[in-house]
Parts: sequence; structure tokens; C-alpha cells
Amino acid sequence: MPGSAPRTGLLCTTAGRCPPCSRCALPPPAFAGATETWLRCRLLARQHAQVTWTAPEVTRTEPPSVADERSALQAWLDYHRATLRWKCAGLTGDQLVLRPAEPSTLSLLGLIRHMTEVERGWFRRRFGGQTELPPVYYSDEQPDGDFDLTDPARAEADFAAFTAECAAADEAARGHSLDETFGTREPLDLRWIYLHMIEEYARHNGHADLLRERIDGVTGD
Repeated sequence: MPGSAPRTGLLCTTAGRCPPCSRCALPPPAFAGATETWLRCRLLARQHAQVTWTAPEVTRTEPPSVADERSALQAWLDYHRATLRWKCAGLTGDQLVLRPAEPSTLSLLGLIRHMTEVERGWFRRRFGGQTELPPVYYSDEQPDGDFDLTDPARAEADFAAFTAECAAADEAARGHSLDETFGTREPLDLRWIYLHMIEEYARHNGHADLLRERIDGVTGD
């Protein structure tokens, strides 16, 4: 587990009851019949270390100081997308699902999942007219499933879904004018979506700042 320390002393006092995440660095126990158990625990520990996923490191690209409108909007959206992933970098699934600001149910993985839904909802389902696309995480029975149904074992898959949805959102907008409208009751243009998405990310990245600091003390812009 994060922060666990190697055991000390002459003997492994757990006698084979070490959890798979054990980082025991001791030689085999000196009591009869224990060597095989010790080796099995060590193998499990190595296997566990190999499959423990952590959110990848992120390199952010600063938006340009001078740019045309479309390039500026895309650059700021990409920057905020990267910032959310950057706030998660280095954390395990177990850490990403923590809700350290009770009574709020917000978690970093929940924010990743929520923004996956928001990207799909605005760019593909509403602007792109792909109304047949289902929600990714929520349902009528679980309207807050993006936040409430987080699972540390699915963190890697959720990050992959977020990355894929951002790429699909960009594809849905590619080649369309910012002035192009959609909707019938209250028409909106593509420019409005970009501005709304930047606002949405900025708000949730502020939440991510606080969540990350509460989890492990890490701060930063």
C-alpha cells in the first residue's frame, strides 16, 4: 500500500498471512516449514506491484498568448483537459476514488468520469446530433452514477474512456464553424459549447485542486 514500510526484525511474524501488497524485504523465516509460504508471499507481492496502476504523468501545453479565436478556444480547452489529468497524476485507483471533502461525494475519479459525460453530451449528442449514444456512467436509476459508482479497479479504463471521448468530441467539432447552431427551442452555437466547456473544466479543476491537496498534500496550478 502507498506509504507502507518494509518490515523489520529477524522473522516474518505473519507466517504467510501477508497481504499481496506486502513489501516485506526480509530473508526467509527461520522456522520449520515457512520458507515455501514466504516465497509464495514474495511472488504475490511482486505480481501485485506489477499490476498496480497509477494515473500517468501529464505534460501540459500552455495556450498561446496571441491566436485566432478557434485556435485559442481549442488550446484553452485542451489545457483544462490536461490540467484535470495532471491533478490525478501518480495516484492509484484507491486514492482516486477517495472523497476527502465530506459531506461532498466528489472524488478525482468522479470528476474524470463526469467530464467524460459532459464531453459526450455537448459535442456528440447535442451538437453532433448523435442522440443514439447512451450515457457512459449515469442512468435513470443512478442519475449521479459518474460520481457515486466509482471503482478503483476501473480507474485505468475510466481514464482511457475520458481520453477517447475528448478525441471524439474534437472530431465532432472539426470542420464546423463556430457560428453553426444547433437545438430548436433555444439555439446555441458551437462557440457557446467551447466557452461552456472551458468554464466547466475551470470550476471542476478548482475542486480537483482541493481534493488532491486533501489526499496527499500536493498543490500546484
